[in-house]
This record gives sequence, structure tokens and C-alpha cells, in this order.
Amino acid sequence: GELDEIAWYSDNSAEKTHLVGQKEANAWGLLDMLGNVSEWTGDWYGKYPTGPATDPEGPESDLFRVLRGGGWSYDAGLVRSADRFYAMPGYRYYGGFGFRLVRTE
Repeated sequence: GELDEIAWYSDNSAEKTHLVGQKEANAWGLLDMLGNVSEWTGDWYGKYPTGPATDPEGPESDLFRVLRGGGWSYDAGLVRSADRFYAMPGYRYYGGFGFRLVRTE
């Protein structure tokens, strides 16, 4: 979908985190999968292997956890879920770090 319709990012967020469910669902019917907050993951950060890989596994431990996607303070090009960066667990950033929770019925 059009980014403005499915995600909060630097151009439309008014520099703040928003409640979930205020944007349209993506092509798979999922809400809030891009933007708003960068997603803390359970993965430890490590370099990807060279060559093709599907769902590569990172190290078993490290100093840094992986964050995915960009939050409300990021430009459109950094809102993709494929964007990956890292921070130490417990690190806080004004630009919106958080979690993406899933509810199943």
C-alpha cells in the first residue's frame, strides 16, 4: 500500500508514537507492521553470511539486539521491515523503539 496510508514515519507522524490501528491494513491484512516504532527482536546482532541465505541465524549471544524497521522519526526509506540495526538491550531512544504484538483468536 501507499506508505502514508499504512505507516507512521517522519513525514506524517507529528514526531510522536501513535496508538495502533489508526492506519489501514497492509496487503496481507496486518496492521501496524511498518513505522511508528522500531521493533525490538529476540535476535542477537551479527553480520549476515556471505552468499545467498534464507532466514540466517545470528549468534547465540552478543552485546547488541536487532531492531527492525524504522519508527516515527525515520525517513520513508528506513521504514522497511528489511532494515536492520542494533542497540544494547535496555537502550532507550526518543524516536520510538517498541514491540509488535500479535493476537490470534
